[in-house]
Amino acid sequence: MATASSSSVNHMLHPLQHRTLLVPKLPNVFKYPKFQSTFQYSSSRVPPLSALVATESETITQPQDSGEVDLFACPVCFEPLIRKGPAGFNLPAIYRSGFKCIKCNKSYSSKNMYLDLTLIAGAKEYVEAQPSRTELFRSPLVSFLYERGWRQNFRTRGFPGPDEEFNMAQEYFKPAEGGILVDVSCGSGLFSRKFAKSGTYSKVIALDFSENMLRQTYDFMKADDTILNSNLALVRADVSRLPFSSGSIDAIHAGAALHCWPSPSNAIAEINRVLRSGGVFVGTTFLRSTSSTPAILRPFDRRIAGNYNYLIEEEIEDLVKSCGFTNYTCKVQQAFIMFSAQKP
Repeated sequence: MATASSSSVNHMLHPLQHRTLLVPKLPNVFKYPKFQSTFQYSSSRVPPLSALVATESETITQPQDSGEVDLFACPVCFEPLIRKGPAGFNLPAIYRSGFKCIKCNKSYSSKNMYLDLTLIAGAKEYVEAQPSRTELFRSPLVSFLYERGWRQNFRTRGFPGPDEEFNMAQEYFKPAEGGILVDVSCGSGLFSRKFAKSGTYSKVIALDFSENMLRQTYDFMKADDTILNSNLALVRADVSRLPFSSGSIDAIHAGAALHCWPSPSNAIAEINRVLRSGGVFVGTTFLRSTSSTPAILRPFDRRIAGNYNYLIEEEIEDLVKSCGFTNYTCKVQQAFIMFSAQKP
C-alpha cells in the first residue's frame, strides 16, 4: 500500500515539475580559454579600472575642490552622500570619486570596479552569512556562466528571451522616460546594458549584492566603449536596504529576481520607498504554479519550491499591492510572469 500511495503522489506531482527552477545544465566552461581554472577574476583577465581611467582621462572633468550632494545615499541613515571627485555619471568618473556621509561620518569608495554601498562596506573582521540561494549567485562560476548558457535555459520555463523581455519592460517604463532607472539584482548586467544603450534614461544604476556578478558586468562593459562611458554605474547593495533617498528614483527593474530575495516583502517595500510618486516597478520571476493548476495540487507545488520564493499570480499581486503599489498588471506565459505597478 505504501508503494502504491507514493507512486500516486509522484504521478500527481509530475505535471508541476516543469514549474520549478531546477539548476540548469551547465555549459562546458573549458571551451572558454580565458576562464581560469580557479574560477577567479584574475588581474590578467580583468585590468584594474585605474588603468582604464588613465586612458580615458581626457573625457572626464577635473576633480572639484568642494563636495556636492550626490544621488547615492548612506545605507545606514539614508542621508544623501557628499561626493568629491570628477563630474559625470559614468564608471570612470565614479571610480575616481569619494563618497562620505556627513551624519554617520562613514566613507564609501569604488573598489573592484563597483561602488560598495552595503551596510558592512569597509568592515575588516565581520562577515555576514547569507542564504544559500544568495551565495550561489556570488559564485565566480555562476557569474561567468550566467550569460553563457544559464540565462538561455529560462526559455524552457516560458521566458520570451532578453530582447523581448526588454521591449516589454520598456513599454511599462514609458512614464519614467528621461528619469533615473535602477536595475536591482542586475546579475551580469544583461538588462542594465540594454537600458543604458537605449538612451531612454538620464542615469542607469546596475545594482547587485554579488561582487562577482558586478565584476562580470564590468567585464562585458569594458568590451564596449559606448557603454563604458555611458550614464551607467555599478553599485553593490542589498535590495532590502537600497542606498537612495526616499522618492529619488523614477524606475526600478528586477529581472528574474524576486524568487531569490530572502524577503520579497522587505525588498518590495524598500523599492516603494525609493521610488518617486508615479514611479514604475517592473519585475519578472518564475511562477510556482498558475491559475490553471488544480487547487488540490498547489500544496505539493509549494513543497517542491524548496529554498526559493516561488509564488503564484495571486500571491505576487497581493504582495505588490500590500507594499503600497497601485495599477498592478501582469503578463504570463507558462511559468514566466512579468508584472508592473506604480507608486501612488
